[in-house]
Amino acid sequence: MELNAHIPDGPIQQKWEKHKFDSKLVNPANKRKYRIIMVGSGLAGGAGAASLAELGYNVDCFCYQDSPRRAHSIAAQGGINAAKNYRNDGDSVFRLFYDTVKGGDFRAREANVYRLAEVSNNIIDQSVANGVPFAREYGGLLDNRSFGGAQVSRTFYARGQTGQQLLIGAYQALERQVGLGTVKMYNRHEMLELIMVDGIAKGIVTRDMVTGAIESHIADAVILSTGGYGNVFYLSTNAMGCNGTAVWRAYKKGAAFGNPCFTQIHPTCIPVTGDHQSKLTLMSESLRNDGRVWVPKKKEDCKRVPSEIKEDDRDYYLERKYPSFGNLAPRDISSRAAKQVCDEGRGVGETGLGVYLDFSDAIRRLGKNKIEEKYGNLFEMYERITDENPYETPMRIYPAVHYTMGGLWVDYNLMSTIPGLFVAGEANFSDHGANRLGASALMQGLADGYFVLPATVSNYLAGLKPGVRPAADHPAVVETETAVKTRVEKLLSIKGSKSPTHFHRELGKIMWEYCGMARNEAGLKKALELIPKLREEFWKDVRVVGENESLNQSLEMAARVADFLELGELMCLDALERRESCGGHFREEFQTEDGEALRDDENFCHTAVWEYKGEGQNPVRHIESLTFEYVHLATRSYK
Repeated sequence: MELNAHIPDGPIQQKWEKHKFDSKLVNPANKRKYRIIMVGSGLAGGAGAASLAELGYNVDCFCYQDSPRRAHSIAAQGGINAAKNYRNDGDSVFRLFYDTVKGGDFRAREANVYRLAEVSNNIIDQSVANGVPFAREYGGLLDNRSFGGAQVSRTFYARGQTGQQLLIGAYQALERQVGLGTVKMYNRHEMLELIMVDGIAKGIVTRDMVTGAIESHIADAVILSTGGYGNVFYLSTNAMGCNGTAVWRAYKKGAAFGNPCFTQIHPTCIPVTGDHQSKLTLMSESLRNDGRVWVPKKKEDCKRVPSEIKEDDRDYYLERKYPSFGNLAPRDISSRAAKQVCDEGRGVGETGLGVYLDFSDAIRRLGKNKIEEKYGNLFEMYERITDENPYETPMRIYPAVHYTMGGLWVDYNLMSTIPGLFVAGEANFSDHGANRLGASALMQGLADGYFVLPATVSNYLAGLKPGVRPAADHPAVVETETAVKTRVEKLLSIKGSKSPTHFHRELGKIMWEYCGMARNEAGLKKALELIPKLREEFWKDVRVVGENESLNQSLEMAARVADFLELGELMCLDALERRESCGGHFREEFQTEDGEALRDDENFCHTAVWEYKGEGQNPVRHIESLTFEYVHLATRSYK
């Protein structure tokens, strides 16, 4: 497999503008002759579909939800980064670039990250023009707050509902194109396979989730904007419908997978309470602007009411360990620090897996009304779930799976190793290295959708003859559709004794235990023994109730879990082969004396790129070497 990132020549500050100028254009009269498939309607998908349609292309947009407004982007809370430097606190495009590369522990491609920082300011302008109601200061100017891994205030926000407001903005742009007839929406359609003709992506096969109809859709280019695969852990902050099927189907058709083991554990989530749960709830990182994280210094105080624990008996461990960043240390570091104090027996709550996030100082300093103005909806959500009032008693939080930095490998144009298949947003591996900084997911999704895809997809289409697409009865199309129908029939025919959720939960336990916040060689090898056995049991004993020709959530879940059972194995294999600690990938064998991640730049300063070789065959690990010309390799420190 040849890996060519197609990074433009020249100074990094000029690469993107030069690349856009050098890219081929499509005549406006010809654009209407091309058809593009967009899978996913979140920030990357919705913005991308709207922008490409605005250019004049015909776009078919697919989502498994009943409306694009229910895409999981809606759940993002805290904010979106941009290098506007409104606070005059030293921010710049280069500083945002630097912070993102450093935050990712030097495991991301410099050129892609710089482009992300460069277009960040345009995202804010675009969103404001779309009517996104960002928070504003008294004088009417856009407000900012701080997020982890940065010493400047660059995060734009709309209370604790930033993802929702940004998604509504993109949705309005998308619906405008739907009204104009340039976008056709396929709600309640799930992609189950990628159609390839002569090695080139030419369409997808979907299942109508209401009628069960298996349908083929043909296009000149396919874009996957389907989010991450964090639900491989079963319990995560993702919506229950979030899945990895689209990227996994593409991987098995030849799209390389980059850094699958790079998963993010978010430090501020409501702790697990029992096996009855099917998902976890995020508490925004923005809360760490005003909330202070602590645990009791003494184990015997852990069961006491927090208000009874004296100040001198509290350990504000992030402020103690990382004085320069304090409670706004990056997510991977903050998560491991929480795990460490809980492992010491100083965790709080019934399970002992929790730490306090305390707002009492901020309430005394700013007043309750100000805190309510900034975080009111988050406090209300916390109280509804826990029946505890965070204005009066500290929140209890604990790390949980939140995001995946890994994803399908893409070049500078966001094209995968399959010609004609583009991948945007969280579905690709592109911008965040081994750890994503807070408020950068929304930035990447909208950067890809509004600004990158319109240029790079046009450059690709300019090389194709307009209006020439395979027919519906092309042998490759028929073969792919038949394979999907056979797979669905197989799932329905097993008629075992255990539900898809049972297997999903068991896989999640294996992944969290052996490939979660901390990993080691013995545990990963154990996982690589257990997962194939669980997968074998799944295909013998899963019970899918109902039939295909109707709404069938059991069938939907079974198909997704079948893919998770394969994806989980690749994640563990990738984690085993990366014999270093970096960002969210923490191998216990590779750590400093004070418990920090110990990178091995000599042997692992690269992207691990996995190639599928067929059923029963071991995947092949390729590498894309990373070079750092502008942000020099250094030991990451937030102390």
